[in-house]
Amino acid sequence: MTIRESTEQWESEYLSPYAALSRASRGRDVEEPPCDIRPIYQRDRDRILHCKSFRRLKHKTQVFLTPRGDHYRTRLTHTLEVSQTARTVAKALRLNEDLTEAIALGHDLGHTPFGHAGERALNKLCTRGFAHYEQSVRVVERLEKQGKGLNLTWEVRDGIRNHRTSGNPATLEGQIVRFADKIAYINHDIDDAIRAGILEETDIPREYREILGGSTRERLNTLIHDIVIHNIDRLKTPPGELCEEQPMIRMSLEVGQAMQDLRTFMFKNLYTNPIAKGEETKAQELLEALFSHYMEHPDTMSEEFLDMLYKEQEEKEIVVCDYISGMTDQYAIYKFNEYFIPKAWSL
Repeated sequence: MTIRESTEQWESEYLSPYAALSRASRGRDVEEPPCDIRPIYQRDRDRILHCKSFRRLKHKTQVFLTPRGDHYRTRLTHTLEVSQTARTVAKALRLNEDLTEAIALGHDLGHTPFGHAGERALNKLCTRGFAHYEQSVRVVERLEKQGKGLNLTWEVRDGIRNHRTSGNPATLEGQIVRFADKIAYINHDIDDAIRAGILEETDIPREYREILGGSTRERLNTLIHDIVIHNIDRLKTPPGELCEEQPMIRMSLEVGQAMQDLRTFMFKNLYTNPIAKGEETKAQELLEALFSHYMEHPDTMSEEFLDMLYKEQEEKEIVVCDYISGMTDQYAIYKFNEYFIPKAWSL
C-alpha cells in the first residue's frame, strides 16, 4: 500500500460521512497517474501554492490601494487568513482539510489589480462582463503554465467559482471557504481601518459587539466557534438519519445575522468611505486607459497572450482582460507610466 493509499484509507475511516473523500473525487479534465505520496486534493493545493498567479497576490490590493505601511493586508495575506480560518473549521468538523485549503488558496487567483475597483472597471469595459471568481477558474483552467492550466479537480474548481456570497458550493469544504472568506475580510478590514485611523472599535454598533465581541480576536473566536458548534453533531449523523437530504454548513441565526449586519456596516463606513476609497477613481481610469491601449495595440502584450490572440483565435477583449487582470498594482502603474507619461529628455 502506498502512502497515498494509506492516507485515503485514513480519510474513509476518520472523516465525517459527508466529507469529500480524495478517492471519491470527480477527477480532472485530463487524467493523470496518481501520486504515490499525495492524495489528489493535496496535489491541487501544491499546484496552486507554486503557481505564478498565487505569488502575484502579494502585490494586489485588498482594500487600501498601494498602502505605505507594512502591515496592511494584501490579496495574498487575505488569502492566507481565509485558508487558516477554513482549515480550522474543516479540521474541527472532520471534513477534508486538503480540499478546503486548496479552494481557499485558489479563490482569489483571478482578482484584478486595485481590488474590487479594478474588477468594476473591467466588468464595465468587457462586453461579456468580468467577475473575479470566474476569472479565478479561468486562471487555473486556461491561463497558468503558458495556457495549459493547472488541471485541478472538479471539486476545487467548483469551490473557487462558488466562494462568493451568492454561490452554492457542491461540497461542505467549499461552503466552509465561502464562510471563511467573509469572516476573514470583515475582521481584517476592521483591523486595517483602525490602523488607518478611519474607524475605532467603539464605532462598531454596540449590538454587534455584544454578540460577536469587542476585538478582532474575540470576533474570530465567536464566529469560528459558532460554525463548529452548530454543525459538529449534524455531520456525525450517518446519511439517512438526518431530516435533510444533504447537510449544509450553517451559523446560528443570532450570530449569522450579526455578521451580516456588521458586513453591511463595513460597506457603509469603509468600503465606500471617501478617505479609504478616494483613489479608486484614479485606479479605474488607469485600467480604462490600459484597456484602450491594448485593444488598439495588442502587439504590446506579452508573447503568451499574443499566442492566445493570433494562434488560438481567442476574442481580443477577453485576452486583454486576461492580461490586465493578471497585473499587480505596481506593474499596472508601471505600464501606464510607460505608455502615457512623457519621459524626461536626455541626449
